[in-house]
Amino acid sequence: MLVTATMNLWPPHTFAMTFIAQGLVAAVSALVLLGVKTPEPAAQAKSGGRPLGEIVRQPGFSRTVFSGAISYMVMNFLMTAAPLSMHMHGISQQASNLGIQWHVIAMYGPGFFTGKLINRFGARRINAAGLVLLLLSVMVGLAGIDVMHYWLSLILLGIGWNFGFTGASAQIMDFHRPEEKTQVQSLNDFIVFGVMMIGSFSSGALMNLFGWNAVLWGSLVPVAVALIALLAGRRPTLRG
Repeated sequence: MLVTATMNLWPPHTFAMTFIAQGLVAAVSALVLLGVKTPEPAAQAKSGGRPLGEIVRQPGFSRTVFSGAISYMVMNFLMTAAPLSMHMHGISQQASNLGIQWHVIAMYGPGFFTGKLINRFGARRINAAGLVLLLLSVMVGLAGIDVMHYWLSLILLGIGWNFGFTGASAQIMDFHRPEEKTQVQSLNDFIVFGVMMIGSFSSGALMNLFGWNAVLWGSLVPVAVALIALLAGRRPTLRG
């Protein structure tokens, strides 16, 4: 809504006031967060544990990291290209803004209960459910180019990212001991956000060269591979 309200406030420079408004919102948020006090984390051993190579070689580790990375990459891949595609197909900027707004709500809204779902059904199942939702998002996108196709695709994309990425992140904890947490989480984050960056940068180029359907088909294959790999593997067991 902020984008829609501010994008035309400076007519010669569309979106200029939007960037200024977003900067002000970020500054206010930073001031609010200065007053938030969080407890210091309990001290943990900074040495010891198994070599990283041994941890990575555990059955299922690579599949889990891959599924989380694909969830994040595909979310950025489609989210970046969708507004461009909507514009190219004559959909208004206001409708495009609203689609992204609902997408963001779908990304973070489930966070209020995703943890409870993981506790009840297990991280692996929630991860798999997220990948299924990502597949549905792609299929809805392939079904048509009406505004409702884009909106529903973006909503499914947001929920799918939440379940897929959160589920994969929770699964990672099955592969490391407390003293190994830092190095394992660092490796996972490096891979996930590195792959996400590739998807974000390549999305616009693919969209410009081959169109929206190419972006969708380019998302379908890695998500399907990640889902098959995840379901084919056995549940991890942390070795003593």
